[in-house]
Amino acid sequence: MTFSVAIDGPSGAGKSTIARAVARRTGALYLDTGAMYRAVGLYVLESGANLDDPAAVAAVASGADVRIGYKAGLQKVYLGDRDVSDEIRRPEVSTAASKVSAVPEVRRRMVEMQRAIAKGHSVVMDGRDIGTCVLPDATLKVFLVADAAVRASRRFRELRAVGAKDTYQEVLDAILKRDHDDSTREASPLKKADDAVVLDASQLTADEAVRAVMDLIRERVGDVETRGEEGL
Repeated sequence: MTFSVAIDGPSGAGKSTIARAVARRTGALYLDTGAMYRAVGLYVLESGANLDDPAAVAAVASGADVRIGYKAGLQKVYLGDRDVSDEIRRPEVSTAASKVSAVPEVRRRMVEMQRAIAKGHSVVMDGRDIGTCVLPDATLKVFLVADAAVRASRRFRELRAVGAKDTYQEVLDAILKRDHDDSTREASPLKKADDAVVLDASQLTADEAVRAVMDLIRERVGDVETRGEEGL
């Protein structure tokens, strides 16, 4: 049987890391929907359009050729033929993603793409409105949370690893701003689905969080074929 897992939560909570590992262990398709919005945000940012003007964002974003591919089992995000998988992780792109994701025209287009990708597959999808909007009938919905300071520390280490010069305070401020923007936007705001299971990953290792989600999947689906239970 096919199944679907929706993992929602704020920026930096570890959704993508956990979702990728769960998908790999179950043989399901993985889709990081937040990366799609980040790609649109990067496109609009580079266009010079006013990110605070929804009409301008909608007009420019309609030309963003967002593509999803997989290389060695990892999701890659492209704008046309350009691989932007690393660029979209910058804090300024995160802020831009939050702004463009609040534009209804952008959300409609992205949701259509996400549902089309998921159709007919077992899928693990992470984002901010997967359980409430994209996959409202998901087999399992998880709302992943973590303290803002913990999330900022994780993101700061990731950025340092790729040579970014952002300070910890800049990363923390960007996360707090995104939390506010995502939770207060009119179009599909970040919120827990009524039937979602809350998982606080503040004090969990990635492996521990993955095992917790795997246990929840087994409760809902029964035995699932697993591939490599140890390590991410």
